[in-house]
This record gives sequence, structure tokens and C-alpha cells, in this order.
Amino acid sequence: MPIILAIESSCDETAVAILRGRPGGPAAILASEIASQIELHRVYGGVVPELASRNHSLHLRPLVEQVLEHAGVTVEDIDAYSATSGPGLASSLLVGATAAKAMAAAAGRPFLAINHLEGHLLSPFVGLGEVPPHVALIVSGGHTLLLDVEGPGRYRKLGTTRDDAAGEAFDKVAKMLGLPYPGGPEIEKTAMGGRPTAFDFPRSMLKDRSFDFSFSGLKTAVLYTLTDRHPESGTPRPEDLPDLCASFQQAVIDVLVTKTLKAARHAGRGTIALSGGVSLNSTLRRDFQRACEQAGYRLLTADPGLCTDNAAMIGFAALLRHAEGRSSPLSEPIDPNLPLARP
Repeated sequence: MPIILAIESSCDETAVAILRGRPGGPAAILASEIASQIELHRVYGGVVPELASRNHSLHLRPLVEQVLEHAGVTVEDIDAYSATSGPGLASSLLVGATAAKAMAAAAGRPFLAINHLEGHLLSPFVGLGEVPPHVALIVSGGHTLLLDVEGPGRYRKLGTTRDDAAGEAFDKVAKMLGLPYPGGPEIEKTAMGGRPTAFDFPRSMLKDRSFDFSFSGLKTAVLYTLTDRHPESGTPRPEDLPDLCASFQQAVIDVLVTKTLKAARHAGRGTIALSGGVSLNSTLRRDFQRACEQAGYRLLTADPGLCTDNAAMIGFAALLRHAEGRSSPLSEPIDPNLPLARP
């Protein structure tokens, strides 16, 4: 069975993984390591590209050595090397892609350039091996994307965000509320003690015929609520935070669930796959599970360790491509705006 070494460096997580798998079967993750930069960027309230790329260069070689040791393999055992080629931060993508190409060239092995979003899309299927027809929702800090999936590599875009991604909205609202970066986990934690009906925030585009999303109006509604209730400071009282977080979170979730089920009905698919960092949200998972059970859909979610940016999902996408006899030229450029699917 082929063994793939994969690198993910699209943003602020440096990740390396080694996977083994056979066509049509589940992939075995032999080793997966991530060097997080959250604490480094938290003081700035977001990712600083120069710091991210500098730290990718610092962490990448030790991570490669760690996964080889943990997997119990040597470079001679690796059948192909892969890396994220986009979308993402250009300076970050270059570090991982250049390293993977160099290792592939030195070892005389194939190189596979992988779309970061395809990695997320395929992550719920790592333990299954096969990828059946389904509707996929990728929801993360930078992306909110609905796709009709016929199989690996056959994707049709149904809808995307017209402004902020869901995860981006979480981060921006958290900043308004005085919560630390990254905002998603902080809002979820604070919302546990709040009432999701305390504030009547808008559910944008629910009646729209398209499958697109918009969260900018919701973000503005939170801002207006803060300025109306606290005109002098514009900051919430601590006792209001749980209700504000719970109400905002529920507004986002209602839109994601409703739009996705609508897309599944439109596409005639019986399976829905949920992936991306925001899919870690426990309330989102609970509401999706309830809605899918009521409507008769099968829901698949990625394991928690495969939801945020990681190299195992990139390796799984590379395994599927390698099984088809495909590879990428070493001249393959990175693309910060790399698209995933046709409209």
C-alpha cells in the first residue's frame, strides 16, 4: 500500500502527516503532528502573514523528523510527497509546497499539489475510504462553501459566502465583545451559559433562492445592539455576554443548517458531510444531527482532530489522487485564490 507524506501550511498551522492506504479502503494515519501558532498571533487579534511564514520555516523540519520517527518509516519508504498549494496566505503556502517539492525531487518520487478546501471536504471520509455522492458544507475561518459532490475530484459549487465567512464572523464578533482570538471557541464557551433567544438577530438570505450565505448583516446587528445598550462604552456588561454569544451563535447555526438541507433537497443527495474548523462547534453538530434525523439525511462529520487545519486531510486527498496515477509537476505554482469547483 502506498505511503504519502503530506504538508499543510496554508495559514498559521504548520502540519505534517504520513498516511498509508489502498484504493477504495480507509486510510491509516501513521503519524500526524501540528505546530500551532495561536498564542503567537493572539496578541495581534489575528494572523500576521510574515510571522506565520517565518514560523513555518522554523517548525517544518522538526515536524518532518517527528512524523517519520512516530510512523516508523524512513524517507525511502515514502511513495509520494504532497502539500497544500492553495488557497491561503502566499508566503505560508510557499514554505510547505517548496519543502515537499524538494523532498520529492531529492527522493525521485511524485509530488501532488492539493487544494486546501478539498482536504477539508474529504476529511469526513478518511476512515471510510470511499467518497459517495453527497452535499458538503465546508465552514471555517476563511470559507463557507456548499458543494454537490459526485465523487473525488467531481465537485459543483452550489453556494458560498458573499461577504464574511462564518468563522470570520465569529472572530469579528468575539473582538467586539472583548473576547480573545480565535473567536469561535471563545464564543461557544461563553454561550454555554446563555439564552439563544435573548436577542433577535437576523438570519440573512434564508428566503433567498440561492444557496449563498451572508453574515455581514448579522455582525452589524451585534454592533448596533452593543451601541444601543451601551452607548458610552460600546462594550457589553459581563452579565450580558452569555446571552449575546448564544444568540449570535444560534443565528449563524440556523442559517448554516437551513441552507445546507435546502441544498441537499435540491441536489437530490441523501448524505450531508460537514467539515472545517467551525464544524467543531458542539451546538452546530447537535443541531445538524437533529435536523438530518428529522429530514431523513445521513450526516457525516470529520473526527475532531481533522476539523481544523491539518496535514492528514491533505494526505488523504493525495492518496486518492495517487491511486488514480496522477501527480503534479514540480513547476506547479501555489495559488492563494485557488478555486475548488466549477459553479
